[in-house]
Amino acid sequence: MPDESPKRFDRIVAILIQLQSKKVVRAQELAQRFEVSLRTIYRDIRTLEVSGVPVYGEAGTGYSLVDGYRLPPVMFTRDEAGSFIAAEKLMQQFTDAETGGHYASAMYKLKSVLKSAEKDLVSNMESKVLIRNTNPLFDHKVPNALATIFRSMGEKSQIVLFYQAMQAEAASERTIEPVGVFHENNNWYVYGFCHLRNDYRQFRADRIHEIRSTDKMFTRQHGALETYLKPDIGTTTTIRIAVPKDLAKYLRYDRKGYGFVSEEETDDRIEMTFESRDTENGFARWFLSYADFAEIIEPESVRQRVLELLDSAKKLLNQNNYPGN
Repeated sequence: MPDESPKRFDRIVAILIQLQSKKVVRAQELAQRFEVSLRTIYRDIRTLEVSGVPVYGEAGTGYSLVDGYRLPPVMFTRDEAGSFIAAEKLMQQFTDAETGGHYASAMYKLKSVLKSAEKDLVSNMESKVLIRNTNPLFDHKVPNALATIFRSMGEKSQIVLFYQAMQAEAASERTIEPVGVFHENNNWYVYGFCHLRNDYRQFRADRIHEIRSTDKMFTRQHGALETYLKPDIGTTTTIRIAVPKDLAKYLRYDRKGYGFVSEEETDDRIEMTFESRDTENGFARWFLSYADFAEIIEPESVRQRVLELLDSAKKLLNQNNYPGN
């Protein structure tokens, strides 16, 4: 017999909410989210249809609600309502002004459907959650870069960037087709197809000096962002380092951004393995932060690069052009 337990009822309601939140939802996606079989999802969809919910299904595509159908206002639990606070504070600090404003507007709508008790909870918590970010995420001349990129991806229209690479003396004009954005190592990046380089590139948001929308549409189909960001083992360098056990915790905060793969514990230390795509500046400069207690096991080329950077720093510090020398 079909499972009529409260758990199934909650799942069916959650499926209905997800159908309303997206244009098309695949059965496999629902099965993975709720950790049930495809057969169970098919049965739940059938229950919604029998209940009068106009669900439209197409083989090989997924399920969607007939245009115009909407649920009544959704009620949130106390825990869900409380989570809005952290999300709102994060949006205020880690997005641009326009995107943050849109989220604030959405939050007003969400708060409007809360019960009185949940509204009081949210109000009481707002002054007790503080998130600080001292790292500038965007150039002050382009405070709405993220919102412009979002519109570009949604409309599939090209954008023009005036972008200054790390070692460039001036910004250059780039026409790109954004594939996606991601946040890594305290910075926002946009990944997209660059028409100047005729290849895919990533651009750090705080190095964008100007951004402009265009009416030119994308010239090609792009895959999901994650497919472009997966490490290409064929172009990486394997690096092994060793760190004392009591100090290894300090490297765990940001090591993933530099190609961390795995770690192995020995008697007195932890050996970490990385697959780095930028040993010259990316990995080597990061390693310098821990060079007083970490050891490079291999390769010798990375050890030599770190020594070169240390030698350059020593020469600069020993120059006799400092005040008082």
